[in-house]
Amino acid sequence: MVNKVGIIAGTGFYTLPALSNSTPRAVDTKFGQALITSGMWGDIPIEFVTRHGVKHTVPPSQVNYRANIQALRDLGVNRVIAINVVGSIDPTLKAGDLQIITDFVDFTSGREDTFFDGINEALQHTDVVDAYDVEMGAVLTQAGAELGITVKQKGVYAGFNGPRFETPAEIRLAALAGATVVGMTGCPEATLACEAGLRYASIALCVNPAAGVSDQKITMEDISAVLASSSQKVIDILNLALPRI
Repeated sequence: MVNKVGIIAGTGFYTLPALSNSTPRAVDTKFGQALITSGMWGDIPIEFVTRHGVKHTVPPSQVNYRANIQALRDLGVNRVIAINVVGSIDPTLKAGDLQIITDFVDFTSGREDTFFDGINEALQHTDVVDAYDVEMGAVLTQAGAELGITVKQKGVYAGFNGPRFETPAEIRLAALAGATVVGMTGCPEATLACEAGLRYASIALCVNPAAGVSDQKITMEDISAVLASSSQKVIDILNLALPRI
């Protein structure tokens, strides 16, 4: 039996080329609706979530993370690959670089961030040391190496609410906590996947220096330009890695 793989992506990844003939549909869960596109990537059945909606209308703090993860689990997914579009806190990470995320710092607030809220599920305390699946991260890294694409390691994701970009002081704080990249949608997605018993890996695509890391002003135009030139690298890695995952 071929396992279904879930793919969750954000800015710039509103469709996947391999699923171009598939139509998103609303999937009901006890946490609300999730927008899911089902299709085949070669021989691999895929359930795809675009976090912000197909027209980028859902702000990061309003994404229904619980519904997204619950829907994937209900549809039989047991492995999830997350694509995170991020800013670079580590100055050695340049626009277009890729990094495997292995840890996070959660600076978000006000989000429905657990299944075990004592209302929908009984209270539990979850160990999230292994929230990111090491084996899947290694498969993504190896696929990149075989394609001549460098995938850097040991990324630490700092999650902020958005949709505004962070201040230089917030980025300095995140850097003190060891963060290498910053984004708005990785938390609580990773921990919810862990609570749901899903194997979860994240590959981050750096699209700009974070606030204060350089003198460069952050603009969506520049971010879009990097996505246009670099997003294919992620697709190529997935094309090679998915059959192994």
